[in-house]
Amino acid sequence: MKKLRSMLTVVILFFATGFIVNAQNEEVTLIKNVNIFDGVNEQLLEGYDVLVVKNLIKKIEKDIKIAKSYEIDVKTGGLKERPGGYLNDFSTSGDQVVMVYEPEKNEKKEVNVNVIDGAGRTLMPGLIDAHWHTTYAYTPAPVLFLNQGDMPEVAIRSITGAEETLLRGFTTVRDPGGNPFAIKKLIDSGEYPGHRILPSGPFMSPNSGHADYNDRLDTPKDKRFLNYWERNMMAMTSDGVAEVQLRTRDILKYGATQIKICTGGGVASLYDPLDVSEYSASEVKAAVEEATNYNTYVHSHVYTDEGVRSSVENGVMCIEHGFFASEATLKLMKEKGAWISLQPVALEDMKWDDPISQAKFEQIIEGIDYVFRTAKKVGVNIAVGKDHLFSAETADQQSEYVVRLGKWFTPYEALKIYTSENARLLEMSGPRHPYQEGPLGVVKEGAYADLIMVDGNPLENLELVGNPAKNFVMIMKDGKVYKNTISE
Repeated sequence: MKKLRSMLTVVILFFATGFIVNAQNEEVTLIKNVNIFDGVNEQLLEGYDVLVVKNLIKKIEKDIKIAKSYEIDVKTGGLKERPGGYLNDFSTSGDQVVMVYEPEKNEKKEVNVNVIDGAGRTLMPGLIDAHWHTTYAYTPAPVLFLNQGDMPEVAIRSITGAEETLLRGFTTVRDPGGNPFAIKKLIDSGEYPGHRILPSGPFMSPNSGHADYNDRLDTPKDKRFLNYWERNMMAMTSDGVAEVQLRTRDILKYGATQIKICTGGGVASLYDPLDVSEYSASEVKAAVEEATNYNTYVHSHVYTDEGVRSSVENGVMCIEHGFFASEATLKLMKEKGAWISLQPVALEDMKWDDPISQAKFEQIIEGIDYVFRTAKKVGVNIAVGKDHLFSAETADQQSEYVVRLGKWFTPYEALKIYTSENARLLEMSGPRHPYQEGPLGVVKEGAYADLIMVDGNPLENLELVGNPAKNFVMIMKDGKVYKNTISE
């Protein structure tokens, strides 16, 4: 991976004292001559420039001029002509030296501006995956199910995988189950490259439910003890209102931005057929109450129409999967402002060693086309993600899932879902949302500088998104350029 980072230190001038010290690294990037898909509107903004200061988009205009005779306000992105300065605008890519200033600190810094000439390419927001398991996606199933590995192995596989995910253009994910907390910490600090994470922490079910990976011979379970993966916050079982409350509080204490429960059977789990209901109404309400007390929400894994309806009636605000939800239930979800988080799964995506899981997988495929068509028709809030599990080799299907939306949506609609719509779902976390400096999923002034430059127009050809290695010529997250192949 090529990292194009301008080393932005030079000098801070303290006018009151004249004292000179080294500045912390800061970055200013000017992206010239791009056609912008802003994540919201179908019409491209053609021939615009985008100025990024630190980690935010500060200005979007045509023909932004920066030269040694200008200063950049790092708070507002505004340009201020220096008295007596000599105008020396540029037209080519490369580093340009300017002054940036922070009026409230009464200081100035001389920095290099990283200039990137888009040459008419398309600039769009970084992609957001609404259902990506950071610690399950790249970890082989035997490590987890057969205890052939441990948490350090999971962490190593996951943090290296996070960089690969970022280089597919996915700058943010909502993580609906697992323990990515340390990974998130190291990525957010800038110590390791990777995507942003809104973690649900361990997904939670009752005993015999989707999160129960205890051996059958360990039944009845001794509730005084948690198994290895529960202790390491990868999955969690809880039974009864009191224990649901306790474990929900534990997960929130650990740093979850929302709570994930399971109210129906799953494919990977062995003890719960797809048709079963998991958790009583009082248990679901207990999780919802605790999440609400924490100013966030509950989302739930469930496939059946009955399970979806019951979950929403008891306060769940986002349904994961819901492939067998009826039109009436989807209308109820719309009335309540709830979301359905879908995955355009195909039969060839996974082959399960366990015949029970394979049979359940084939069963859920039958509902995919209906739920996408009906959800779009009803107008319920739709989010989309990959729900990738257990294979580094096939993780690049994540990009293919964006392209598959073309079966039900126009390229514009598909890309809007994977940018500003998925970002709207993330806002359900309220004050627990960890990224509060600006909006995600859009290209607008004040937004996070999470950007992709595409060689071509994905609003005309959605297939371009399916090959990010070739077609994403620049990837920026949090104002830092992680890929730039424009000059190659």
